[in-house]
Amino acid sequence: MRDDRLNGFPWQSCEAVKELSCDLLNKQTGILLAPMELMKASQTYFHGISSYYYDFLTPFWVALNSFLTTEKRKITEHNLGETLQDYMELLHFNLQIYKKNLISSNRAANEYHAGKSVRFFTAWLNTVFNRNGEDLTRYAEREAKLTELLVYEYPKAIKAIEPEFGFHFDDGGYRKAAETERFFLYQVLPRNGKAKVRPKGKPIIILPPYVLGASILAFLPNEGKSYSHSFADQGIPTYIRVLKNINETPAVQVMTGEDDCLDTRRFCEIIKKRHGHPVTLNGFCQGGFVALLDLLTGELDGLVDALITCVAPIDGTRSKSLVEYLDHIPQRFRDLGYAVKNLPNGNVIVDGKVMSWVYKLKSIEREAPFFTFYRDLKMFDRSNPEEVQITKTAAALNYWLIYERNDLPRAICQMSFDSYTIPISTDGAMPVKLFGRSLNLKRLNEMKMPWLLCYAEEDDLVDKDSALGAAQDFCDIEVTVFPKGHGAIATSWSLPTSECALHKTFRGGNRGPVRFQMDLDKQ
Repeated sequence: MRDDRLNGFPWQSCEAVKELSCDLLNKQTGILLAPMELMKASQTYFHGISSYYYDFLTPFWVALNSFLTTEKRKITEHNLGETLQDYMELLHFNLQIYKKNLISSNRAANEYHAGKSVRFFTAWLNTVFNRNGEDLTRYAEREAKLTELLVYEYPKAIKAIEPEFGFHFDDGGYRKAAETERFFLYQVLPRNGKAKVRPKGKPIIILPPYVLGASILAFLPNEGKSYSHSFADQGIPTYIRVLKNINETPAVQVMTGEDDCLDTRRFCEIIKKRHGHPVTLNGFCQGGFVALLDLLTGELDGLVDALITCVAPIDGTRSKSLVEYLDHIPQRFRDLGYAVKNLPNGNVIVDGKVMSWVYKLKSIEREAPFFTFYRDLKMFDRSNPEEVQITKTAAALNYWLIYERNDLPRAICQMSFDSYTIPISTDGAMPVKLFGRSLNLKRLNEMKMPWLLCYAEEDDLVDKDSALGAAQDFCDIEVTVFPKGHGAIATSWSLPTSECALHKTFRGGNRGPVRFQMDLDKQ
């Protein structure tokens, strides 16, 4: 029983005071917890930044070793004045790259943190004045989860996609058709469960790029995204030429353009005999340039009667961005010797990571580690981190970019290097000779060779002029323009239900490469 002396006390007000005290306690607890979560987010943030910088600079140490080795020789071939001038020009070049890196990185950081500062201030007001909406605690927890998602969970998802990404020739979906000292030839079997290979159909051999590897051409087969399976799933006899492991195969380490051509001829002979028809040669990226050279030698006459190139640098000297980049490098340093590494057996090969790093330096505004970190962070910041699903496509694309960098035979890399430094002549002569023969683009017209040339309108690796210019000058070609960037033909558009699927005719009569092959088969 209550004391009568307390009958006049407002008990309802006591409950209100109690509730207010609880609110103040929760608010104080939240204000205390928020800095801890923000500190956790900051630690993860700096760990992520350092990881991005480490990954970006790893090829630098290989390049530095090659640079010092090459300069020990070259410094004796130039007088002191020339050496000082070359080094000053190289310093100026490095400062230009650093300037671009600094500008793009600062812009990315400012844009990101400007938005975050507004959100933080709003959360602070909500906390202090007990308003509805995101408070400091929820804001801090969200930032901690966001950085953990990018720095820890994303790399795990990228590594975990490996069993589903690319070619796995032991999974029953392929047949080994032939082998040389340098290459395997596999037949790609249909995977959609509907098509069957037509034994007398017109066959195709796909030549992947050397440095980027073959796996991008079987991006996610189980998801229906695979360039090579796009052909096989139409019943087309489809073959992929796969380079053997360069670090384990001496024949690959010392191979030349002539070796590439002769091995391709051997495979074409086998396939033509098997299916009764000449082969369509389909080169992707660097594989397209090599396929063109092989055809121009005459060694494939009677074996190949059609050519498809996808995002292939036919004349690298017309690549505006790369030529501008090379023009700023002193002549002394335009040497593959700065990218080689010596193997224990004495053979010298070109380091694929260094070559890919060169392209990153060319596009430093978009490839700087700070810029890429904030780009990826913004990608996950579009929704609640707890609801973010890392797609297989994003994981597979990054797996390709991070782990699929192959070393190259020096002679093969030299051919590509020449194509970016020596223009195709005014009469159509290529900058490369094979078997001691001059190779001329006009020969394809003499052969009446159908050529489908595909390029990507937003490609910053092989731009339109590099892919199209010289070919259009000297040959009767069919051009297909795909949206998006360099890898989109093998990723986005390899999906049969996509807008620009490879087996369709799209955007005003553009034929995809599979459609082109199917129409050749009908003929």
